[in-house]
Amino acid sequence: MKGIVYKSTGSWYAVKAENGTFYECRIKGKFRLKGIKNTNPVAVGDKVVFDLEDSGGETIGVIKKLEDRKNYIIRKSVNLSKQTHIIGANLDKAFLIITLNNPPTLSIFIDRFLVTAEAYRVETVLLFNKVDVYTEEEKDEIRYLMAIYRDIGYTCIPISAKTGKNIEKIKEEMTGKTSLFAGHSGVGKSTLINAIEPELGLKTAQISTQHMQGQHTTTFAQMFDLSFDARIIDTPGIKGFGVVDVAKEELGDYFPEFFALKGRCKFNNCLHVNEPKCAVKEALEEGEVSWSRYKSYLQIIEGEDENYRVDVYKKE
Repeated sequence: MKGIVYKSTGSWYAVKAENGTFYECRIKGKFRLKGIKNTNPVAVGDKVVFDLEDSGGETIGVIKKLEDRKNYIIRKSVNLSKQTHIIGANLDKAFLIITLNNPPTLSIFIDRFLVTAEAYRVETVLLFNKVDVYTEEEKDEIRYLMAIYRDIGYTCIPISAKTGKNIEKIKEEMTGKTSLFAGHSGVGKSTLINAIEPELGLKTAQISTQHMQGQHTTTFAQMFDLSFDARIIDTPGIKGFGVVDVAKEELGDYFPEFFALKGRCKFNNCLHVNEPKCAVKEALEEGEVSWSRYKSYLQIIEGEDENYRVDVYKKE
């Protein structure tokens, strides 16, 4: 039988078969993905082949094969430094929920997420949440941030999960697709998902656990079928992103505004750091490229802040 993984609890997987029935499954043998050591070799969103077996009078599924992944996002385990954890696979679209404060979402976090998505060609929508509680000065800052990312080509939507502002726009973006929702703990992700699909009734007390980042918690990604022809993968709050397995020479290709200027650089392998006649640095001086984006680029290329990270592995 064939199916898609909707939930993982570490050792058991809820798999939805092609006939629409859910089966509790386990894996047989060891799965390996390009030699990467994973805490979860099978992830939410994976397409799998499984058999049904009798176990003490109960029918359970045994996953025998993992189908090729279109893409996936993988996170470095907090307390298992040499292992990684896949948070979602086979994505059509990613939504990053951003808050100006309580908690703050920094530009470097946004940009690392976008590099991850660009590496897989996953369309990303930026959702600026909690606009109902911001002061006019804070709203101006949100407008400034949205202008930066809209100029690059990203869809930016100001929203309020509590008041319902622009919820219908989000649903339009999600229709017909499998979407991953991500963001820091406390940005209102569960409140937003409940606003999109109230019957899900997700717990919304995530902000109270945001200081538990040093622990490997038992929260897992989970996929839900929605009432308007969409699927959503809800993920645990993530402290930070880091980019791995992208060569320095390729990193600029995942900043769309840098990539557009690449052909005008004097050297075709320009890193946009110290090289003469660099079109990116010239555009930076002219105000055509955001300084915050360039700062993020330098931090990534220099390998800074990799204690908490989501690694990117490009599909070959």
